[in-house]
Amino acid sequence: MRRLSFSIIGVIAAAAIAIGINMFADARLANTQIDLTQGHIYTLSPGTKQILAGLKEPVTLRLFYSRQLGSTVPAYGSYADHVREMLRDYASASNGKVRLEFYDPEPFSDTEDRAMAYGLQGVPLDQGGSKIYFGLAGTNLEDDERIIPFFQAERERFLEYDLTKLIYELSNPKRPVVGVMSSLPLDGDPRTMMMTQGRGADGQPYASAVLLRQTNTVKSVPTDAQVIDPDIKVLLVAEAQNLSPATLYAIDQFVMRGGKLMAMVDPWSEAMAATPSASGAPPQDTHSDLKKLFDAWGIVFDPKQVVGDLTGAWRVRAAGNDAVQAVNYVAWFNIRDGINHDDPATADLQQVTVAASGFLSKAPNASIDFLPILSSSDRSGLIPLDEVKTPDPAKVLAGFKPEGGPRVIAARVHGVLKSAFTGPPRLPNGQKRPDGFPPFKAQTDGPANMVVVADSDILADRFWVQTSDFFGQQSATPFSDNGPFVANLVGTLAGSDALIGLRSRGDTNRPFALVAAMQSEAEARFRQTQQALQQHLDDVEKHLRTLRSGDTGENAKPDAVITPDQRAAISAARQDVLQTRQKLRAVQLELNRDISRLEDEMRIFTIVLVPALMTVLAIGMGIVQRRRRARARR
Repeated sequence: MRRLSFSIIGVIAAAAIAIGINMFADARLANTQIDLTQGHIYTLSPGTKQILAGLKEPVTLRLFYSRQLGSTVPAYGSYADHVREMLRDYASASNGKVRLEFYDPEPFSDTEDRAMAYGLQGVPLDQGGSKIYFGLAGTNLEDDERIIPFFQAERERFLEYDLTKLIYELSNPKRPVVGVMSSLPLDGDPRTMMMTQGRGADGQPYASAVLLRQTNTVKSVPTDAQVIDPDIKVLLVAEAQNLSPATLYAIDQFVMRGGKLMAMVDPWSEAMAATPSASGAPPQDTHSDLKKLFDAWGIVFDPKQVVGDLTGAWRVRAAGNDAVQAVNYVAWFNIRDGINHDDPATADLQQVTVAASGFLSKAPNASIDFLPILSSSDRSGLIPLDEVKTPDPAKVLAGFKPEGGPRVIAARVHGVLKSAFTGPPRLPNGQKRPDGFPPFKAQTDGPANMVVVADSDILADRFWVQTSDFFGQQSATPFSDNGPFVANLVGTLAGSDALIGLRSRGDTNRPFALVAAMQSEAEARFRQTQQALQQHLDDVEKHLRTLRSGDTGENAKPDAVITPDQRAAISAARQDVLQTRQKLRAVQLELNRDISRLEDEMRIFTIVLVPALMTVLAIGMGIVQRRRRARARR
């Protein structure tokens, strides 16, 4: 009886200890977590924590998630759990500045009407008209709104970037000011408009410039500016030719004072070459360079070389006296595989087109971080500048040698930079410095952030949009992502430095890499066997057709008499065909069986074997502890 009482008391004590531990953990360890996932997908980056710590006013985030989506597509269920956990981490790290609300918008409910009012995207679930939602709406005290219409599974790697960007924009609702310094008529060419009387696309503003104005306040900066307006957060220097030392100094000091720079240089600007000069003649030199600044900052750019690429080369009309109608012009090419999809600005881009582009590299011993975001392929090479000024595409192709690729065409540059000057340069006679001229700054206070691009023709309409006239209205249909490429990069620079530092993370979908590798190896073996059997089958069928013609020579006659020997050979060939086809089916069946067996074994391992091993381990540890106690009693 006493032993039973001690047992009951022990059970009650164990339960009390367990409850106490849970209460203590809930009170003191609720915000403690250990992230052992690859890529640390459940851990906030320092940049996000910096933005959350700097919030001055509350931000309310409302997640609209239809549970029906998770039951219909289980992958979205795990993604929704990831989003909720991430949002809770944001709220915990914000010291109460981020407030969360969760909604399940059932069809035809007031909650669904609210989701629609925010502009969230509803996806049809069936033909009955019901829709499912998985989006986020954020608001601040001034009723500014930012939304994520629908959490796309493809962007799960950028979940933290998207959430942090939304919160940052709500805490900084004013449009960023972007300065544009360029020798190109990005805002339109009045002279061309007058010559064409407003008809056609000539003289119209660049589509890329129009896209940039949709999300930014754009200010034009003259190419002879001595000071960059302090209101400008990002300076886009695109094909700015023949800049004076005073203007280069202004750009340099803008960067030294913490301004963000996107520089687009070019060994040969096709857009500038197509723009008539004041005399009406085409310009002889269309290159742009920032050599003095690049040399000081550790960036290498050669304005005498143009990158050509066989991969994605444009098909253009050949010369009039050429026998072929079209030829690959390797100096103009589309980039697909060379886009850095780990960068938030270029993650969703599919294609960027460049024309007579240069290339960039990091100078030896430079202390900067140099991250490529746009590169040519392995089949790229260099073309002398003179060959693209008045190009013969067939001649350029004939002399082209793909070697030394890939080459960097656009890159992010990050690091502490020193000024390219020792002080303000002397001005020409008659010029004066503007009032309030800022003092000289020798280097940046912290790491500078900039983007450098070795092609300015990315901006030109002809290389990314097709423009058509629809009853007097200009309509532009993009075929490349050049405009979003520029707008997205400017957008990341216009945000906080913490946003620039965010990169893609892992996702919650963790496939079995071993299974995938074994499947690939098995499929490769199957393909080899299949090709051998298919080749044998083709040879036998060809031999069979020859036998049926009654002649094995070159002058086979369809109506020839078939001998008994040929008839026997035909029967043997038919039998061979049947056996070969059976072997092909057997190989395919064996492959499917191997894959199914492998999947079943992995399921058994993860579902049954691992828990069984843990159980055996626990029992073993219990036996060991019991034996130790028995020895201690002796």
